[in-house]
Amino acid sequence: MSNPLFQMLGNQPNGMQQMMQRFQQFQQAFKGDPKQQVQQLLNSGKVSQAQYDQAVKMAQQFQRMMTGKYLV
Repeated sequence: MSNPLFQMLGNQPNGMQQMMQRFQQFQQAFKGDPKQQVQQLLNSGKVSQAQYDQAVKMAQQFQRMMTGKYLV
């Protein structure tokens, strides 16, 4: 099975570094309760359940990769 996170990073030079910089910018600018924000996106229809499920899966893959527990 193909990993969409690796596909996304593989298409850009310095992809991991750029992603980490963008995440740090996002993290510094984010205000509020993340769970509440996500629930509002789901409730409003701006994010579908399928999109949410895919984002959760990618986040779990990223977390395993960052902790060294990722198996290819």
